[in-house]
Formats: sequence, C-alpha cells, structure tokens
Amino acid sequence: MTLQIGFEKVDITPRVGVELCGFGPFINRHSIGIRDRLWARAMAVRHGQTTLVLVSCDLIAVSDGITRRTRELVRAAHGLPDDVVMVHCTHTHSGPCPSPLIGWGDADLPYIEILPTRIAQACIAAVGNLTNAELRHATAPCEGIGLNREYDRDAPPLEEVLRDDWRPAKPELTDTTCHVITAHAGDRLLGFLSYFGCHPVTCCQQTRYIHGDYCGVATNLLEREHPGSIGLFLQGAQGDVNTCVVHKPEQESLLALDVIAARFANAVRTGMRAAQPIRVDGIAALSRQVIFTRKPVTREDLRAMLAAKEAIAWAANAADEDHQVRMATVYIYALRRLIARLDAGEPLAPSTELQGFRIGPLAFLGTPFEVFQAIKNDVVAGARAPIPLVMGLTNDELGYAPDRTCATRGGYASEQVPYMLGSLPFTAIHEELAGALLSLDGELTRMLPDAIRR
Repeated sequence: MTLQIGFEKVDITPRVGVELCGFGPFINRHSIGIRDRLWARAMAVRHGQTTLVLVSCDLIAVSDGITRRTRELVRAAHGLPDDVVMVHCTHTHSGPCPSPLIGWGDADLPYIEILPTRIAQACIAAVGNLTNAELRHATAPCEGIGLNREYDRDAPPLEEVLRDDWRPAKPELTDTTCHVITAHAGDRLLGFLSYFGCHPVTCCQQTRYIHGDYCGVATNLLEREHPGSIGLFLQGAQGDVNTCVVHKPEQESLLALDVIAARFANAVRTGMRAAQPIRVDGIAALSRQVIFTRKPVTREDLRAMLAAKEAIAWAANAADEDHQVRMATVYIYALRRLIARLDAGEPLAPSTELQGFRIGPLAFLGTPFEVFQAIKNDVVAGARAPIPLVMGLTNDELGYAPDRTCATRGGYASEQVPYMLGSLPFTAIHEELAGALLSLDGELTRMLPDAIRR
C-alpha cells in the first residue's frame, strides 16, 4: 500500500486588541500589534483505508468544545471519525485565550466562534492535498534553549544565556535533542514536523505583540527557506521547563525571542539534513477516556476555601490592582463553579481524553496536560513504539501533570492550578498518566502488522 501525505495551513491570527493569554491574573494584556501571524498547520496521512489528521495551532491551548466542533466539521467534509483528528497547540503566551483558565486572558467571543472553522479548514484541505510521499526522521542536538524551572531554578544573567555556548546546569532535566520528521514527494519537500519540549515563554507580561513565541518564529523562518512547505511544531513535555530567557523587560524579551528561535531553527535544519527514510507499513489511531484519581475534597472543604478567598477580595482595603486580590478572584469563581457542580450531582473527576496516532515507527501520544519531563522519560523508556513522542496541550487544557516529586512538594503546578481550572488536584498523576500512555502505545502497536511491531 502507498503512503500518502498532505499539508495545509490557515491563518488564525486574531484582530489587534484581543487580550493575550498567560503570565498572570487579570493583567489586561491587550495586543497592540502583530509581530508574526498565527497559523493552524495540518498534516494528513493516509495508508490503506485509514486517514489521520494532525493539526498544530499557534495557541496556548484549546478547549474540548473547540476540538469537538473542529472534528464535526472535518467529519462533515470527509466522513472521518473523531478519533483520527488530533488538535494540538504550541502553547504560545503571545496569542489569544481559547482555553478555560479564568483570569489569564478573557476569551474573545467572536474569535472563539470562528476558530473551529479555521482549524477545520486546514484539516480538510490537508486531506484534499494528499499525494504519494515518503517520510524521513532524525534526531538532532537541541541545546541552549531550556532550563528546568522546578529543579534548576536560577536563570543566569541575560548576557550569559544569550552566548552560543550557554548550557543549563542540569541539562538532563530538559530536552537536549529534537525530533525532526520530513515528508517528500520525490525531490519536493511537502512539509516537516519538529518535536521539542520547552515552554515557549521567551517574552514577558509587558510584551503585547501577537506572535507564536520562539517555536512559531522558527517555523515561519524555516518555511520561508523552503517555499511551499508547511511546518508543524509539536510541543512535548514542557510543564517544568522554561526557555533560558523569560520574564525579562520587553526589549530584552524581543531580542531574546529571535536568538532562541534561531537556535531552535538551527537544530531543525540539522535534523532536516540528516533525516533518513522510515518504513511505514501501517498507521492507526485510538482515543481513550481515562479517569484520573483526584484528592478527596468535601463540600465543606470547598466552602472553607471559598470563604478564605472571599475574605481577601471583600476586605475593606481591597484594591483591584493588588495581585493578591486578583488571584483570590480567580479562585472565587473557580470554587463557586466547583460547588455548583457538586450541588448538581456532577462528577468532580471527569474523564480525560488521551489520543494516540501510530505512523510506522512513530507514536504520537497526545495529552491535554503540561507534562513534566520525568513522566515523558518514563513513557519513552517503556514504550513499544521505536519513536514515541509524548505531546502536551492536545484536544483540551487540563493544567499540569507534575512528576511525583513536585506533587509531593505541592505548590503552584500540583495544588493551585487544578483549583484555578475549576478542578481538583490529582492523587497520582505521574504513575497514572505514564501507565495510561504506555497502555495506549501498546494498543496502537497491536493494531499494526506483525512485521513492524517491536
């Protein structure tokens, strides 16, 4: 059977003036200009009777509602079932807010209304562009970008990290290589995928320009170098990894953005040159609903937490410019929502979609979390697929999946963010997520012909 691949991209840049997402509660970070346009970039793959569609969006995240609507439109156009359409995000903090997080940037309703149609247009056109093609793969050194913010917390001065020879003190706690996948029709490069795990937060809360952060800037650059090609960036395990420059003043941030984007582009170029053909004798897709255990919390517990936060916001001297008041407000609205769900008899531990694609030796394992490196490492070590890629920010936004050490320590990622998202902290997300992804990987492997199982 012949492998067919198609690409397309659609502009998803919002109008200037929409609030940008990330960096803090109710900071009113409205955009003032477009530095780089945002894109939904889609790749369709067909082998035999199976067609898969993967779309990468220059967005911080999408809600499950946006994913459902996108899949509906693709199904109406091509008859493809939901489990073969994967909606992934790069996690840029310099774009609009289509995710459910309260206070981190108000969702622009007209933009949200049209967004699924634009994402679906990229998917639909990618299927329409299917042509006989070959896939190639390589890994390439990708250093001097990430720094683990949980275990290697102190970023060196700007002049140090912008030197080409800078490396973090603990590189083993970050990705030090990137995966590069290229698709060719004869001598023509149709498109490419780059996979790497690092928060794309080069810029700071003072910057108000729309762009796709370092990964978007790098992908745009590489596309210009290869006219007619389309590049998808796939965000890996980035829950505990920042770029080496973050939270600096605006001018320093914008300077560093180009430097770090150039480092990443250089790594991808190396991978593109080194990529070797891979054999694809089968493809497969699976979607599974998983319920992760949450910490037991009673209605009385939630009421007590709510009262404590209301006391901050309702104090006689409370001021809305006070960060503590703004943060308390995030909790107030989230806790009220949790209590309302409890009163309505709704589960406080809803199911979560995990989705996987298998394309020959490649396994794309999608989660809606900001995954920590240690979880990804466990999956890679135990996977049956020769090339397992653990992807965060896929199909939804459910906060962090912290490793067991961070979860034991508590704090922002493991305790605060779940409540801010209107959810409950996880009990054992490290073990449960790694186990669920390895199970998904195993199921995908069993769906392939015997000849390509490992």
